[in-house]
Amino acid sequence: MSLREQVGTLRERLSGTFKDQSDLDLTEGGIGWPLFYLSLPIVVTNLLQTAYNLADTFWLGQYSTKALAAISFAFPMVFLLISLGMGLSVAGSILVAQHVGADEEEQAEYAASQTVTFSLLASVVLGAVGYTFVGDFLAFLGASPDVLWRAEAYMQVISLGIAFMFGFFVFISLMRGYGDTVTPMLVMLGTVVLNVVVDPFLIMGWGPFPAMGIEGAAIATVLSRAMAMVVGLGIMFRGNRGVQIHLSQMTPDLDFFKKLLGIGIPASIEGTGRALSVNLLLYVVGLFPTTVVAAFGIGTRVFSVIFLPAIAVARGVETMSGQNIGADKPDRAASANDFAAKVMFGVLAAMGVVIFLGAHGVVAVFTDDPEVIDIGANFLRWVAPSFGFIGVMRAYTGGFRGAGKTLVAAAISIFMLGVVRLPVAWVGAQSFGPEGIWMAFLVSNVVGAVVAVLWFKRGTWRDADVRGEPKATSADD
Repeated sequence: MSLREQVGTLRERLSGTFKDQSDLDLTEGGIGWPLFYLSLPIVVTNLLQTAYNLADTFWLGQYSTKALAAISFAFPMVFLLISLGMGLSVAGSILVAQHVGADEEEQAEYAASQTVTFSLLASVVLGAVGYTFVGDFLAFLGASPDVLWRAEAYMQVISLGIAFMFGFFVFISLMRGYGDTVTPMLVMLGTVVLNVVVDPFLIMGWGPFPAMGIEGAAIATVLSRAMAMVVGLGIMFRGNRGVQIHLSQMTPDLDFFKKLLGIGIPASIEGTGRALSVNLLLYVVGLFPTTVVAAFGIGTRVFSVIFLPAIAVARGVETMSGQNIGADKPDRAASANDFAAKVMFGVLAAMGVVIFLGAHGVVAVFTDDPEVIDIGANFLRWVAPSFGFIGVMRAYTGGFRGAGKTLVAAAISIFMLGVVRLPVAWVGAQSFGPEGIWMAFLVSNVVGAVVAVLWFKRGTWRDADVRGEPKATSADD
């Protein structure tokens, strides 16, 4: 049985757990359950997505502390490359959602087809740039020589395979815009299993394989992403789940490209701002010993898991907002945002308490270095009290994106990260050492939530509709 057939079978078996999303109407009825059914598979998908990074972190931590420090430098670089191009997929998702909400199925399919084309073209360019300049960029961030060559080796492999990563992320975005979040979750499940199984063989040199260390982790990730992209594109071409794409509609349309850029550039700025913030923070963290760098890497990986519900709900709100604005129901979109913000504050605040109390044990899962464990636990305890505020900010910025106000979402993120977090981290590091950096996370998370709430309540997003004039297209391949 092929992977595609296994996905279909597994989807049917899970129908009792996850409601068939083809029955969901995001523009009618209650808000809580549709948002839950939309967001829960995104939580699982993002958890599986994080499993890639956690598996790499775990096995490289067993391999050596220097390899663990190298991956701490490499992960933000991966995030940066992806963020530079992912604005196109965000734009495609928003357009698909608004067209679906307005019952414009043909326009939704055209938007999806064009998004795939331009996203893959962008990935080739970014991969070439990343491969060429990754060494210089990592050196600028202050990676020590014994860490630099390891991080560079990892990033060169990732750069060569970044088109596969883009292809799958586009698949996730477009299916989400349509309202299907279950199918991407199931595809991700199969490829994560592949990555987790292959990782130790290539990193540690199990069986007939040589021990490739950090390069082995990169090869395993690229291999798994390639499998996911192939399956994802196959599902969209068939069109029996979620949005459909057509080969005849994939010839580059420069007019449509301008529309994608108008929505996508701010979204890329938001993602790139986040990525640059982490990379610039690494510059500050790199002023301290390798143990601090390793602890920072573990802490950020833990955050990537903790914030999964907020990210998932933000994506769900993005889709609900887009479809309801397309259906000319801004009040319902506002209600979805407010509901999500309240729920996420409560959920993440509770998770913050758990992490605060169990910080030492959480860090110890990834390393047995006592100094790294102590530093990492202190990092988690500083940031945990602000988890609820992250949920609030994510919910409202998701609403802005769904409305097509990607520039507003970008402005909030850049303010939080560039105007608040980085300066506080720099000054704090000079005055208090690593604790000054941890303090910056706490302060910026609270400030970001307050700014997002106040901006959303102004209501300037209500008249947003980025669909433009419907384009007459043919769906024939």
